Parts: sequence; structure tokens; C-alpha cells
Amino acid sequence: MQLDKILHVEDDESIRVIVEMALVDIAGFNLVSCDGGNDAISQITHFTPELILLDAMMPGMDGLQTLHELRKKPQCQHTPVVFMTARIQESEKQEYLDAGAIAVIEKPFNAMTLGDELQALYQAHFRAADIIDSE
Repeated sequence: MQLDKILHVEDDESIRVIVEMALVDIAGFNLVSCDGGNDAISQITHFTPELILLDAMMPGMDGLQTLHELRKKPQCQHTPVVFMTARIQESEKQEYLDAGAIAVIEKPFNAMTLGDELQALYQAHFRAADIIDSE
């Protein structure tokens, strides 16, 4: 299963620019970038992502709150989510995974390999789901 459409939610404009270069210019994905949770919620009315890349710490609505709100939308109830954060204590990472994330990527990230990393996480998520369904 090939990943194509990604919703990226990040309040830091410089990181949004780097992620866009990494995922659009280098990896060739279709990307919608949002500057916060409210923007993400409004964007999914006309863009159904196959994966959500979500900053953990944002002003206003943080990553966990944004995920909670996105999960209320039918088109995002089962969309795999990857959190991105500079704060990567094990307890916080576990909190993101417990909230339904398939992975947590640490900032700073490698822009040259971010697309490949997300593709691998996406494929592994669906392989694991297929294994669970077949048991």
C-alpha cells in the first residue's frame, strides 16, 4: 500500500517549510500543511489524508487535542497518525502511542529520509493490521 496524501500540522513555519520540501519536493507526496489544530480540522473537509503528521506542542490546541478533534471526523477515525516532537521522554512518547499514534518522530528529523520513514511506518501499520485481522 503506497502512501500519497499527508496532512501536516505544525505551528512553526520554518519546520512546515522543511517538511514540505522533504515530503513534496524530495518524496513526491501530496501534502496539505496546517499551522494548528483548527486549521487542520477545517482542511479535512476537502482533503482526506492517508496519514497525519502532527506536532505535539502547539499553542491553543496541542497535538493530543487536535488528534481527539480529528478523530471525531468520519474521514479521520482510522487515519494513521505520527507525532513529531522535540520533547521525547519515554512517558510522553507512550502517551502519544496510547492516544493512537503509530509512531513518534524526534525533532530534529532528517529531511532527506523523512518521506521514506513515513512510507515505512505507513506500510508497517497496515501489515500489522492485516496480521491482526487474519488471526
